[in-house]
Amino acid sequence: MLDNVLIIKLGGALIENDEALTALYKGLKDYLDENHRPIVLVHGGGCLVDDLLKGLNMKSEKKNGLRVTPFEQIPFITGALAGTANKLMLAKARSMGVDAVGLCLSDGQMTNITQLDPELGAVGSATVGEPKLLEVLLKAGYMPTVSSIGFTDDGKLMNINADQAAVALAISLHADLALLSDVDGILDKDGNLIAEMTADLATKLIADGTISGGMEVKVKAALKAAKALNKPLSVASWRYSDKISALLRGQAIGTKVMP
Repeated sequence: MLDNVLIIKLGGALIENDEALTALYKGLKDYLDENHRPIVLVHGGGCLVDDLLKGLNMKSEKKNGLRVTPFEQIPFITGALAGTANKLMLAKARSMGVDAVGLCLSDGQMTNITQLDPELGAVGSATVGEPKLLEVLLKAGYMPTVSSIGFTDDGKLMNINADQAAVALAISLHADLALLSDVDGILDKDGNLIAEMTADLATKLIADGTISGGMEVKVKAALKAAKALNKPLSVASWRYSDKISALLRGQAIGTKVMP
């Protein structure tokens, strides 16, 4: 088992923000030039999917924070996430001198994928799988960059929530975890950052509607990971390069989610 692995989940909006994406990889490169730390990136790509479906005149909707994915749409969503989004990140990594490898959640059986809810269509649930492929790549000095696409044992492509996917990988590798998006962290009803989140507080804020939709999915995933790993993790923003540097050095940023 590798020590000190850090898994960073990146929200898809980052991929369409070239300045922020460049800053992220510069920070990663600068850090790795001076330190050896195994890092895995997990990404979504919701903005790219939205644009693609709109261009194809296909309906896009969400239910309880998860994208409804009809089976007729999954080939296009796979192309957007495992194809365009993943390769844009690899291209940026290459341009910044970072050795990255593109993967999906089923490569090397790194996670086990099952269909989540028939009403959601081709939406999967990722649970802990076999970490060997990631360990081999990390030991060789590569940065695995994992899209949130996987497939079931009977060969059905599935779209998986990237936060939930990152949690499964973090538990598998007993890694540190940060869930990054374009929001500073978990916010209260007035839009102020909540410095520390517990299960009890989350239950209260979900019940009163302060936390809902995609953030509810994220918070529940974060709490699951914190409990399983028995250590806190960060829910924060990728927008600030200084905070990313602090994260790489092991400091908490954004909202600290407690076990």
